[in-house]
Amino acid sequence: MVRRPEVIVFDVNETLSDMSPMGERFAEVGAPATLAKVWFASLLRDGFALAAAGDNGDFAEIGAEVLRGILRGQELNRSLEEAVQHVMSGMLGLSVHPDVADGVRALAEGGFRLVTLTNGGTLVAKQLLEGAGLRDSFEALLSVADAPLWKPAASSYAYGATACGVSAEDMMLVAVHPWDIHGAAKAGLQTAWINRADAAYPSYFTDPGVVAPGIDGLAELLGAG
Repeated sequence: MVRRPEVIVFDVNETLSDMSPMGERFAEVGAPATLAKVWFASLLRDGFALAAAGDNGDFAEIGAEVLRGILRGQELNRSLEEAVQHVMSGMLGLSVHPDVADGVRALAEGGFRLVTLTNGGTLVAKQLLEGAGLRDSFEALLSVADAPLWKPAASSYAYGATACGVSAEDMMLVAVHPWDIHGAAKAGLQTAWINRADAAYPSYFTDPGVVAPGIDGLAELLGAG
């Protein structure tokens, strides 16, 4: 039986947001759509490297610079800087996954306090949730920009707990990323892995406390569905 958390903290990019349209942004500037996944993975890699060295990088700045490197040498249909701007602006136009709206509403109605904690900026989370009509379900939109380091550093989750006025064990981190689950678990949070793709969970990471196929499924598991 899962202990009921007081606060449910959601990762944003890919956990709440459907990032598949980012491939279209690459195609629109003349680059292969498949580069979208390479770009996002490279962005995370460099952000993690900075955090490992004790530095707290800016998500948008890292993303734009990584993007310049990836797009340089591609046969673009506009200037490099125009292409970077077009792709990066796509982050503000994303939608939530189909399972998110019903799940978030059920959790909010079930009395859970909901917040976000993202390695990105709060503007992206705000646009995403307002577009889905879900902003009022969240009491706070938190970013590691205000924390010492990026997730999965322990200090990022500690920042979230402090901001919410609760202890780590009273929070549950919800994410699609096993690295985020691992970091949160090591920091003392309860965890829920959203596994939409029926993927295998990496054995080298700490197991999630709960596994659900979507946010709506998580709400059911927590008795809020």
